[in-house]
Amino acid sequence: MFKDILLEIPKFDTIILHRHSRPDGDALGSQVGLKHLILENFPGKTVYCVGDEAGFYSFMEDTVMDQIPDSAYEGALAMILDCGAAHLISDDRWKLAARTIRMDHHLYTGCFTDLEAIDSSFESCCGLISQMAKDAGWKLNKSAARSLYTGMVTDSGRFRYDFTSARTFALASFLMEEKIDTESLYKDLYADDFENKKRKAEFLLKVQFTPNRVAYIYTTAQELEELDMGTFSVSRGMVNTMADIRGTDIWVNFTEADGGVLCELRSSGPNINPIAVKYGGGGHAKASGAKVPDRDTAMRMLADLDELTGETK
Repeated sequence: MFKDILLEIPKFDTIILHRHSRPDGDALGSQVGLKHLILENFPGKTVYCVGDEAGFYSFMEDTVMDQIPDSAYEGALAMILDCGAAHLISDDRWKLAARTIRMDHHLYTGCFTDLEAIDSSFESCCGLISQMAKDAGWKLNKSAARSLYTGMVTDSGRFRYDFTSARTFALASFLMEEKIDTESLYKDLYADDFENKKRKAEFLLKVQFTPNRVAYIYTTAQELEELDMGTFSVSRGMVNTMADIRGTDIWVNFTEADGGVLCELRSSGPNINPIAVKYGGGGHAKASGAKVPDRDTAMRMLADLDELTGETK
């Protein structure tokens, strides 16, 4: 799976790494981890990371994105990481590159780069990149290992979700050879301040249920403004306040934002990805997202999720 990619990387002096917008730990971990792997194993190359800001994950090393001109793409290789659809890529200038590669673990929805390594059996894109590095015999360094490990931890739910496997732990062990300080990592990931804990309690009190026990929260644009919180902090940051409610297998967080409604879908059972795809989004079988134009469309999505839950009971 990695053979052609490993042949392409040495050919380019400049490599530009992209990932999906509104990045999570896996998107940033893939980007920063691969950057440091390339710099460690191919000295002299220029590697850029581009895209929107890291947000909550700005505690991660080297997540301030590079500001580069269009001319940087001339004769360059662009690599798209952790992104299942072209319209979700942060910074669409990847199309200007001389050659394009995609590495991803989302459910396959079609080819849009010159070369692709897609394997949805991996718990994270960081796991996929770690496997390539291990197979290639690349040297690790602490920056690469910590970034990749962070992505594995976040996308596997700290090694809890379904796609966690023996391979996941083997690759985590491979990365841990660099003596990652997991205590400080987990402190950054899971520490919370009192005000945010109060906000989570307030969101929990907003939870509603469909007839088939799909849990959902809907935050209007006015409520978002009154909260004085970032859109990402509400949409993705609050979705799992609904996790682990007994009798609820699907939950969704709707947040009105510029140009539409952000929809964060989660499941502990049924495959919700086809519904996300139906509404222009994508992701995984049990964690997907989409952006729909208005509340009416969001409620149609909710009705589809309710029907799916009813079918699986």
